[in-house]
Amino acid sequence: MIEKLMYRLVRPALFSMNSETAHDVTMRSLRAAGMMRIPLLGQPLAPRTVMGLTFPNPVGLAAGLDKDGIAIDGLFALGFGFIELGTVTPRPQQGNPKPRMFRIPEASGIINRMGFNNAGVDNAVRHVQASRHFRRKKGILGMNIGKNADTPMERAVDDYLFCLEKVYPVADYVALNVSSPNTKDLRQLQEAAELDRLLSAIMEKRHRLEQMHSRYVPVALKIAPDMDEAQVQDIADSVRRHRIDAVIATNTTTRRDAVKNLPHAGEPGGLSGAPVRDLSTQIIRQLKHCMGDTVPIIGVGGIMHGADAREKMDAGAVLVQVLTGMVYKGPALIRECINAMQPK
Repeated sequence: MIEKLMYRLVRPALFSMNSETAHDVTMRSLRAAGMMRIPLLGQPLAPRTVMGLTFPNPVGLAAGLDKDGIAIDGLFALGFGFIELGTVTPRPQQGNPKPRMFRIPEASGIINRMGFNNAGVDNAVRHVQASRHFRRKKGILGMNIGKNADTPMERAVDDYLFCLEKVYPVADYVALNVSSPNTKDLRQLQEAAELDRLLSAIMEKRHRLEQMHSRYVPVALKIAPDMDEAQVQDIADSVRRHRIDAVIATNTTTRRDAVKNLPHAGEPGGLSGAPVRDLSTQIIRQLKHCMGDTVPIIGVGGIMHGADAREKMDAGAVLVQVLTGMVYKGPALIRECINAMQPK
């Protein structure tokens, strides 16, 4: 396919740069393409209805690539059925010191410790409102929210409520990021009591916002892959109890078994790409066992080929997201995954 050939030509230049510089160049290029309405690959249609929303196709972009919403139109032009912006926080923050992103090409992985670097939720909302997508609605737009690094954990819920109120008028769904390993103590919010407190407050706030804006915006919970069966069961119970609309499984892993002794393997942060594939799929399988068909699962983690997307679906996911796979394989991965997820 032409997109594979195009990416083969572009990839050596991108990989000659450090990871974060390559990311910034890519985002600027996609932003320019979107602003100039340059046709890219088009959006393949394979509609699915999930969370009450109609997704043009089941393959989305995971949060982390476009944190501030600067390239919405360019990203949709690559063929995604949905994209997830963020993570955004109430106030702008620089994130962790550089360097903070490292490729591990021998394992098709990336380690990052970005730390929710973003220009703040108000900035992201402005970019959404300025996008052609916002006027034309040709795909589903999710917004991923989190807490500022300097917000004490006892006030973390306030940050999520603040962001929820800000993004509610423009988002098609909202994802709660309680699973990044790069904000100190954030994963505490996955523990049963803390999660119940957060989800209770979010659902109460969402109910008020629904009445205020006369629209229902689904809420999804993004969880980590580094959990045992008992922890997964606790999360499943809490999700059902609070009627959360979906679970996104999973975020990056802190484990290093799959990249042991490889360059950069010792860098702190979250590991994504092929090394997290099996961990993510196992969590999806466990969630499906716990929740059945009561709560939809969005599968993310280690999707490098169409077969990986199919594996996530067979484990229980109804939609998938990619990110690191795009770095290594390019945008042809989107269509490959869509084709692999079609009914046999």
